[in-house]
Amino acid sequence: MSIKLALLKSGEQVIADIKELVSNDKVCGYLFKTPQIVFAQQLSFSLSESEEINENSVELKMSPWILLSADEEVPVPPDYIVTIVEPVTEVVKMYEEKVGGKDN
Repeated sequence: MSIKLALLKSGEQVIADIKELVSNDKVCGYLFKTPQIVFAQQLSFSLSESEEINENSVELKMSPWILLSADEEVPVPPDYIVTIVEPVTEVVKMYEEKVGGKDN
């Protein structure tokens, strides 16, 4: 499984098991298996003495990328992708828990 985080032209950040679709030694697309959209929001902090202040706290949520689709694999054209990167360890763990450790 190659779990990667893709930034799409739409601005969406999608985590999935991403595989290249190759034809004649050229990448003609990507296959996103069990894609989840990642919502990240930086938390604001309060000036309370009883709470530890962490200005770098981020709240993460995931949901199926195409919410009403029954498809587990979604082909994506390469021109719709801005970049594909390695996600941080915590996001990979969250993704694996969310999709139930599927590894087909």
